[in-house]
Amino acid sequence: YLGGFKDMVDAAKNKEKGYTEEVNNNGTGNNNSQSDDSNTTTSVKDIKTESLEIPASSYKVTRHAHFALGYDERHEQAAWVAYKLEARETRGRAEREDRFIPDPSVTTRTARHSDYSGSGYDRGHLAPAADFKFSKKAMAESFYMSNMSPQKPRFNRGIWKSLEEQVREHVRKDKAYYIVTGPVLKGGRFRKIGRKTKVSVPKYYYKILLDLEEPEIKAIAFLMKNEGSDKPLSSFVVSIDKVEEITGIDFFPNLPDDLEKKLEASTSLKGWSFD
Repeated sequence: YLGGFKDMVDAAKNKEKGYTEEVNNNGTGNNNSQSDDSNTTTSVKDIKTESLEIPASSYKVTRHAHFALGYDERHEQAAWVAYKLEARETRGRAEREDRFIPDPSVTTRTARHSDYSGSGYDRGHLAPAADFKFSKKAMAESFYMSNMSPQKPRFNRGIWKSLEEQVREHVRKDKAYYIVTGPVLKGGRFRKIGRKTKVSVPKYYYKILLDLEEPEIKAIAFLMKNEGSDKPLSSFVVSIDKVEEITGIDFFPNLPDDLEKKLEASTSLKGWSFD
């Protein structure tokens, strides 16, 4: 499994070699040859933005007050979690309760708190709790087990947390993002944890951001291995197309085709400042 999936990811990196070399050489992540591909001045006034963040996939959509998800029963976790995050929502005062409970809206039932106990893995949020401080209800729902995935502690508390924090910083500047996050659940066998419910341990996670604020419409995707890392976040940037290829999920299907094609092919960091 590891070999096959690693080959797939390595192929993606090689295909985007120019970008990778730019990061390694100067640490900026900027690829001048692709600088025109990540954003566009196309007007978005005619785009239907309601539920724009919801991807097209074979998973049943489960909706909560402030996020939606597609639950994969085979792996006992969401294949994707999607929501719109606005700048004003990043400054709330709702406190974490750390009350991990099964998701009552998933009819096939979700993993339990005890399935992670003693496993050596964190109950890693896909949609981070800190994104929902604006609402006690949203904060509580972010602790549903459907929003959890087994993450190595150094990953969850390190590079993954750093990405989540920098996303919120960017939102405060850019006003609003459409966000989709999830584990990669394709590619072979998975290690399992859990006593009664068997939860798959993903090897990789992705996070995708879409900024429709004019005049600079842009999108970016990250693909990260489930392990600690000291590398800059810019080194984990891939195209949305690549995430679609390895997950089988179609992101932002309601965008105009020409705009979707342009945004999803890009690996440019123009307009972004992830460290």
